[in-house]
Amino acid sequence: MMVPAALLLLGALTAVLAPRLLARADWTEREPVVALWVWQCVVVAVLVCCALSMTLSAAAAWQAVRGRVFGSAPRAVVEAYALGAAGPWTAKFAALIAVALACGGLWSAAMLVREVARARLGRRRRRSELLVRAPLLPGETAPGDRLVVLEGERPDTWWLPGSAPRLVVTTGALRRLKGRRLDAVLAHEQGHAQARHDWLLHCSAALANGFPQVPVFAAFQAEMHRLVELAADDMASRRFGRLTTALALVELNEDRGVFGPGPAPHAHVPQRVDRLLAPPHRLTAAHRLRLTAAGALVPLVPVLVALVPALRALG
Repeated sequence: MMVPAALLLLGALTAVLAPRLLARADWTEREPVVALWVWQCVVVAVLVCCALSMTLSAAAAWQAVRGRVFGSAPRAVVEAYALGAAGPWTAKFAALIAVALACGGLWSAAMLVREVARARLGRRRRRSELLVRAPLLPGETAPGDRLVVLEGERPDTWWLPGSAPRLVVTTGALRRLKGRRLDAVLAHEQGHAQARHDWLLHCSAALANGFPQVPVFAAFQAEMHRLVELAADDMASRRFGRLTTALALVELNEDRGVFGPGPAPHAHVPQRVDRLLAPPHRLTAAHRLRLTAAGALVPLVPVLVALVPALRALG
């Protein structure tokens, strides 16, 4: 039971320390795409710790599971984990841990299914509203990927993902945004679509809603909402310039009270505009590569911890 306990401890330490280290890092705003990758690796590492601890705990508690997990393993490897030598109380504790972690896994899957179902229902409702407000022309078939213009005084634009994605823009946005500024806003929304940011938001929301008492999942959700916007801003600014993208954000949101005193529902917009107007220096390619590689190694650590007894027995 030493290895399952070590994996649980490693998962807890990762869940506590990694968000604090990332919150103190000054490179996340400079490289939001790399930060998105590292955050995903951290959450995957926590989940891998739980999954491996569940598997080894179940193998310690039940002979049937042990036979499946170590069925083709050499005798020395099986003895190295000392799973069969556990006493009755240890076996009961291992069974309790395995059942609790299995329930957590099923709950996570259920939350993800619920989140995806809610998203699909919301998209279906919005598509129905789009068909009412922007009906198909005579002879026009159901569109795949197209721009939909809605009549509306409020300037707005958004991407509606799904099997038939739509880029929606209101006439208020068309009247206010001209030329390259409109192109920058549309490029921002297309950046969300190309990077499939909707799936990141669904997964982070499922974990945060399923386990509201786990800080790492709440931080993961908050950072996903912030970083995907920064990444999409960078995609647009690389094509149309930072000043153009910043001015487009200001014109699109100036009627929503986000730039005035007091709290606002889109309080992150001023920070995004400031970042575009005073862009931080990007990291070098070698530094980005090192951070990407370090993030990829994080989920491998619990795998190596789980394999330590086997490697010692075979070495």
